[in-house]
Amino acid sequence: MAKKGGKKKGKTPEHPGEKLICKNRRATRNYDLGERLEAGLVLRGTEVKSCRGGKAHLNDAYVRIERGEAYLVNSHIGEYEQGGPYLNHPPTRARKLLMHREELEKMARKILERGFVAIPTAMYFKNGYIKVELALGRGRSHGDRRQVVKERETAREMERVMRRAKR
Repeated sequence: MAKKGGKKKGKTPEHPGEKLICKNRRATRNYDLGERLEAGLVLRGTEVKSCRGGKAHLNDAYVRIERGEAYLVNSHIGEYEQGGPYLNHPPTRARKLLMHREELEKMARKILERGFVAIPTAMYFKNGYIKVELALGRGRSHGDRRQVVKERETAREMERVMRRAKR
């Protein structure tokens, strides 16, 4: 018999009206992430339908700023199966990001002056629109990544010892 009233498997969104499409797990591993921004995305109809089917990922994606506009580059949104050869989109095309002018200028200033990189961390539906969460971060070296893993393991070990001591 199946359980009634149990939790559903999978991630639940933070706010009602949001549905997670994909998450960039590599971003937290390869970058020290700081300030986060939300941006809209200019998409074609077949791209939206592919996103609804969960055929998108942000593994190698980054943000490029050209002529005062931001573009999401190398994000992959798979072709829509029922789209046909003429209506479908190229899977890895550059997609324009929709942001307020002040946010865009602030992000561009940080990227140019301080050596930050803008990385997409998540793509989700919010009230019927597709949004991208961007994070400003700095790249980690191989040694930094090892140090973070070592710190995480020591913290887990300390928690285990504390739990055993409480018993």
